[in-house]
Amino acid sequence: MAWRGPTVWLWRWRRNPLKRPADRLETWVLLGVWTLTVVAGVLAGTHVCRSVEEGLSRERIEWRPAVARLAERAPGAPARDRGSSPADQVWATARWTAPDGSVRTGLLRVPEGSPAGTPVTVWTDPEGRRVTRPLTASQARFRAVLTGGVAGVCAATVPLLFGGAVGRRLERRRIDSWDAAWARFDPLWGRTAG
Repeated sequence: MAWRGPTVWLWRWRRNPLKRPADRLETWVLLGVWTLTVVAGVLAGTHVCRSVEEGLSRERIEWRPAVARLAERAPGAPARDRGSSPADQVWATARWTAPDGSVRTGLLRVPEGSPAGTPVTVWTDPEGRRVTRPLTASQARFRAVLTGGVAGVCAATVPLLFGGAVGRRLERRRIDSWDAAWARFDPLWGRTAG
């Protein structure tokens, strides 16, 4: 393993007579790409996190539980000894009253063999449509942070990919420049004194 010596901090920014304009350009592109990557990731992640959290908070405020009654006996034998596990539940038709007073009908999961008229809790939105139970504040926070994190990473990837493409293009130009310079000086090196 070769010894490289101490690491020089900010070596890209030090003055060097051998530094070409392409090297300076690459330094500024690198700084801009990393700055844009961090800013885009943080802004996108924060915005999405806040937006998701506000939406889930609005659901907790607007969605309300309502009492639905089974319109028919649920299929299956009544489960007397068993608990009401999801495996022991079946789909049955139920009716509930929406906030505007209209009667709504839908399929709900209920314990097997439940008689008609059995009360079942159903969550509804302001229009009376059936929805899932809203997330708790801690569940909503977790979902918002997770969604914001994914959005931030995705947003940060865009400038990073762009910077990689620009870096590859600058590298290609640098190699082409070296090839042209080598083509000019190679014939001179091949001569011998006569």
